[in-house]
Amino acid sequence: MHKTFLVWAALLGGLAVILGAFGAHKLKELVPMETVSTFQTGVTYQFYHVFALLAVGILYAHIPTPQLVWAGRFFLIGILLFSGSLYALTLLKATETVGLRGIGAITPLGGLFFIAGWVALLLGVLRK
Repeated sequence: MHKTFLVWAALLGGLAVILGAFGAHKLKELVPMETVSTFQTGVTYQFYHVFALLAVGILYAHIPTPQLVWAGRFFLIGILLFSGSLYALTLLKATETVGLRGIGAITPLGGLFFIAGWVALLLGVLRK
């Protein structure tokens, strides 16, 4: 299981670099600055939790607890919901798509998964 989290961390880390470069260079031509800031928040939190996934993968090799597996899963879901919803909001703004603005309600749910991941990581480390 630890290798799976390391693979996901590598893939999502590379994607964060690509998205961050896009946000820094091209996105400001397409959307207002506050939307660029929203996008950048998604990239930043994706990066933070890529490092959390790396930690989970490395720790699981030494402390294989179910809580660490859940921590990794929660971090992955959190990235998808939190960062993904911010990317989707940016895309909607860039394409001037009407409707679906309620997608922003998903962002706090992603934040809850991030918190659950950190709690599970703590429990997994304390368990051994």
